[in-house]
Amino acid sequence: MLRFPLSIREKSIVCTGFMGSGKTTIGKLLARRLYRDFVDIDEEIEKAFGLPIPEIFSIHGEKTFREKEQELIHTFTSQPLLVISVGGGAFLQEENRTICLSNCTVLHFNISWESWKERVQILTDSRPLLKDKTLEEMEQLFRERQTIYSANHSQFQVDDYEAIEAADYLADSLKLSWDIHAPQH
Repeated sequence: MLRFPLSIREKSIVCTGFMGSGKTTIGKLLARRLYRDFVDIDEEIEKAFGLPIPEIFSIHGEKTFREKEQELIHTFTSQPLLVISVGGGAFLQEENRTICLSNCTVLHFNISWESWKERVQILTDSRPLLKDKTLEEMEQLFRERQTIYSANHSQFQVDDYEAIEAADYLADSLKLSWDIHAPQH
């Protein structure tokens, strides 16, 4: 636990958004641009179990997955100077939203349904929640999740950006914000 409050520049950055919105891809590039370490909570969960996420879901169940997710979010959001990608369902748990919003700067990677649909083919094999769902069921999940992502400090519309452009834009915006909000001596 931290004993003193972090400055806005030192706070870790949490990337949220629906699965496939670019949290990991853009997050890694953003971390590099800001000279920070990148942490993907889903990858950390896979390391902890020694299994890919679809197998964790099928062997241990979603409840066990969510418990490990929450534990790791608590661990990493209490550390400074990270860029952290949280899974698309992490903010379903109020405790995860609260800890992220309290300790970090939360960026919501917003994507339109039309743009997301173009990515669905590459997403379905690796995302257990999409397995065997119709496009209509996926859209319902997409729409239901939008309300949980409204808990953020800033929202970024990813539709029209390549990953590197998004990371550059976000890094420049964060640096400007840090300068504006820096304590005056």
